[in-house]
Amino acid sequence: MKSFIYLFSILLISSFTSCSKFLDLEPTDFKTPENYFNTESEMNIALAGVYNKLTDERTYRRGLFTYLSISDEFFYRNVSTSSIFVLDFDAAHVDVGRFWEACYQGIDRANLLLENINKPEMSDEKRAAIHGEALFLRGYYYFLLADNFGAVPLKLVSSKNPVEKALPRSPVKDVYDQILKDMTEAYPLVMDIKKDGVSGGLEYTERITKSAVAGILAKVCLTMAGQQLNDNSKYAEALKWSELVINSGRHALNPDFKQIFINAAKDIADPKECIWEIGFYGNNTGNIMQGGTLGISNGITSTDMNNPGYSTGPINVTARLYNLYNANDVRRDWSIAPFKYTTTDNVTTETYWTSTQIYDRNIGKWRRQYETVAPKTKSFNSVNFPVLRYSDVLLMYAEAYNEVYGAPNLQAETYVNMVRRRGYNKPVDQPAPTVDIATNLSKVKFLEAIQDERAREFAFEGMRQHDLKRWGIYVSKMASLVTETATAPSNWRYSGSAGKNVTVRNLLLPIPNSEIVLNPNIGVHDQNPGW
Repeated sequence: MKSFIYLFSILLISSFTSCSKFLDLEPTDFKTPENYFNTESEMNIALAGVYNKLTDERTYRRGLFTYLSISDEFFYRNVSTSSIFVLDFDAAHVDVGRFWEACYQGIDRANLLLENINKPEMSDEKRAAIHGEALFLRGYYYFLLADNFGAVPLKLVSSKNPVEKALPRSPVKDVYDQILKDMTEAYPLVMDIKKDGVSGGLEYTERITKSAVAGILAKVCLTMAGQQLNDNSKYAEALKWSELVINSGRHALNPDFKQIFINAAKDIADPKECIWEIGFYGNNTGNIMQGGTLGISNGITSTDMNNPGYSTGPINVTARLYNLYNANDVRRDWSIAPFKYTTTDNVTTETYWTSTQIYDRNIGKWRRQYETVAPKTKSFNSVNFPVLRYSDVLLMYAEAYNEVYGAPNLQAETYVNMVRRRGYNKPVDQPAPTVDIATNLSKVKFLEAIQDERAREFAFEGMRQHDLKRWGIYVSKMASLVTETATAPSNWRYSGSAGKNVTVRNLLLPIPNSEIVLNPNIGVHDQNPGW
């Protein structure tokens, strides 16, 4: 499961004086690239460096599924004001600036690799795969930027010196057009994920494959069709790309929802369900500092270091999300922990919440009790983050079809029902009258069904805020959350604070003050509205 990124992280350590020499590459580190990119191994090390910025604290190590993705599904308990945790911050906030920096560092690494892609002697197939992955990753970093900041500088060449001319913000449509160009060019170049009974292909999910490119292209197109650009023509493209993944025959739903996350804790690859994951490795006690925090920064509160494992557990769930599930939907009591850990005399037990203690509950999706990397440490683990799962592709197909044709067809209904049936422990390929959605729903009602299903299926996976924004309902959903959480117990009295602070300005993050100060082509007048 960790066979690519971390193999070359190890090589990287032996090649340079420290891990940070490459993984924290600054533009001036490769003033003379003629001294590098000479072998296939060096190209792979460089590619690992491009991937690496997706494991940054402000991307998928923590930020993009916690404090940078605040929505109506969870809240940080006992936080009131002056905190990014309740969306009370400004353009000088360090996490906003470092998120911006991490994305541009990833882009610069991709640019540098692409400029040297033809340099070493190597097989055409391997060169093509590296070329395609670098193109895709550059596009993906720009997707993160455009989705969160809107119009951003479009930089397509590597930094050659620290005093290069700064770039202005490019129109958001131009940025998305470049994202589509990079990813579309990447599709025929990258490898397939392995198919049962067929030789060739990748068996792990941390490296970009055709399925990952097509699935993310569907997501990009749905985003472009949404409120940011309102380009309705992109629904048809989203339908095309999602259909490519489905028709590949390489993917299927894991029949047991909870097993997806147990497998992740155990470092077991699940390429049929988990199409693309951000890879994490170890527990940050050795030379490679590549641990993640799933189940730690967003887990069930525990002080027991070993069984189940320590978790700060600062995040609690909203009653809105809890009540969206049917009591028979197994996703509810897996995603939302129905118990707390109590440790007495060094023995930890599970104590179940009462039916009225909804706001007390933690996220339970990633449970440290299943981790196999030893020893467990307080702050890091090796659990991969799932960026794209097959259920996402099925629901994207259904949403895109509904928008293109003005109503669902049988196939779109079936794909939604497959996801629902799995949630109720039903066979996904057999009708389940007590579970399946009503047939012949209108376009509006079918979209509402998809919106609710996405909330249930992808709770706490960093998608809810993104979805609400592209549907144009983020501000209203957050405002109504304030009213709902007014009935929360007094010890969770701040649970609606984020909703109180949300305005239309929160549809985008502010351009970091550091960029405005240092970039003469982006002034205060170029700041996003409301910031």
